[in-house]
Amino acid sequence: MNIPANDPVSAGIQARRLTDLTTRLTDRLEAETAAFAERRPQDVVASLPQTQELANQYRRDSAQVKAAPGVIAAASKAEKTSLIEATRRFETVLARHAQAVEAARIVSEGVVRAIAHEVSAGRAMGTGYGAKGHAAPGDGRAITLNRSA
Repeated sequence: MNIPANDPVSAGIQARRLTDLTTRLTDRLEAETAAFAERRPQDVVASLPQTQELANQYRRDSAQVKAAPGVIAAASKAEKTSLIEATRRFETVLARHAQAVEAARIVSEGVVRAIAHEVSAGRAMGTGYGAKGHAAPGDGRAITLNRSA
């Protein structure tokens, strides 16, 4: 981003560009949060690459502005206000999205634990001893439960 400082035209362009990017990312996160709420996580998976690209672009652009605030300093008050409002909305939506993702993670881990419990409970635990005093062979299959999703 080679935008000269104190150039109102360039600063306005950059402010509008960042506002647009923030708005697009916010809209995508709202749609994903709604999909989680409506129990349609497959919709989130389908659009994940696009969300990741927007998030990466947002991270890069906002880091550049943070490193060189003069890039947008000369933007009009309206452009700066619009960017601030878009950023506030983004932060609010991002917090709700994080809660939805965490809830989905907890539910998924609970389902995996329940399945693992049912599988392990259904096994022949101890089958007793044979006629010669040796333990009878049981079910030799193993199950592994990784506690993180």
